Amino acid sequence: MSTRVKDTTCGIRVVATTLPSTVDAVASARAELGSGIYQHIIAFFSIEHDPAILIDAMRTSFPDTTVSGCSTAGEVGPLGMTQGGLVLIAFPEHGFRVLSEVIPNIDTGGVERASEIARRLKMQMIGGGSRVIKNNIFALVLIDGLSNKEEALIAAVHMSLDDIELIGGSAGDGLAFRNTALIHRNALIRGSAILFVIESTTPFSVFKTQNFEPTPIKLVVTAADPENRIVYELNAEPAAREYAAAIGLMPNDLGPFSFASYPLVIKVGGDYYCRSIRNMNPDGSLSFFCAIDEGLVFTVARPRDMVRSTLETLERIDEQLGGIDVILGFDCILRRLDAESRQVRHDVDAIYRRYGVTGFHTYGEQYNGMHLNQTLTGIAFGKPPEVASSSND
Repeated sequence: MSTRVKDTTCGIRVVATTLPSTVDAVASARAELGSGIYQHIIAFFSIEHDPAILIDAMRTSFPDTTVSGCSTAGEVGPLGMTQGGLVLIAFPEHGFRVLSEVIPNIDTGGVERASEIARRLKMQMIGGGSRVIKNNIFALVLIDGLSNKEEALIAAVHMSLDDIELIGGSAGDGLAFRNTALIHRNALIRGSAILFVIESTTPFSVFKTQNFEPTPIKLVVTAADPENRIVYELNAEPAAREYAAAIGLMPNDLGPFSFASYPLVIKVGGDYYCRSIRNMNPDGSLSFFCAIDEGLVFTVARPRDMVRSTLETLERIDEQLGGIDVILGFDCILRRLDAESRQVRHDVDAIYRRYGVTGFHTYGEQYNGMHLNQTLTGIAFGKPPEVASSSND
């Protein structure tokens, strides 16, 4: 089946399609969504879909609906994990209130604008002097995954949002690292971000899950270009050679699968967070998905059972909510590659289908004030109060 829709009790409808023609894909998705009225649609699309053609097709098929979205390193939805596809998340007219705004040109003054926009959207949502109820408002952010500005942007947004929880993902373009894209209100935008503040009458839970544990091996950044996230030396040795030696490989054997299997992590507070390698450069340096700096101490990590750790997290959230209706999720591209290399992609895919995970494979994940790698972050929606109460009668 090339197109499939998922209905939910909370009213969000999700459709995924792998039709290669952008016009046909949008038309098929429109047919599956039917004649319902939607206040906002978020589109996650493969870079194989030309953004300009996608914008025109969405405007034709959904003329009265605000459309936002971004390109991906792979999609997740009712068809499972796909590459080359399109996933639409349609928010209904009732039960949700979606506010959104572009944070433009995040490499030149974007942090200051991000703070202002976050404060403005928050005030629009809660009204003058109203008290934010943490349980019914959350924020979502989509960021150009080639901007190298996620950390500063997320810190500014999170501070301005205060007690509103934040999740999101960095746009990708497969594994090309050349041409990511975002769309918002019929416009193509690059080098920018989109911030959403969303009110929900349906209970929800924001979460993250990761599957790695530290080893005793330490690598210190001794030469780097922090602006471009490039590490030239680790332990005063060429970066790729020293990393390869630490994990028992030759430099020529390094690639996306080894980066996924042996992530580098840093300790913040009492927890470890990934600072994943994006690619090895011709000069033997390493480019990263996250911020780096000279003097940073990396710990080489090894993966734990991804299937078990993911299932345990989602089972806990399922129990907490009294049943998961649908999950909006942001899954690191390196998690997918690791699942493929360990031949557990089918098992992970089955878990995502079981719990209705919908989203995309990212160049980085956002979780409150942190920009992360090799993590699944998401927001799980339970059943609306009236549905939950009737099911308990």
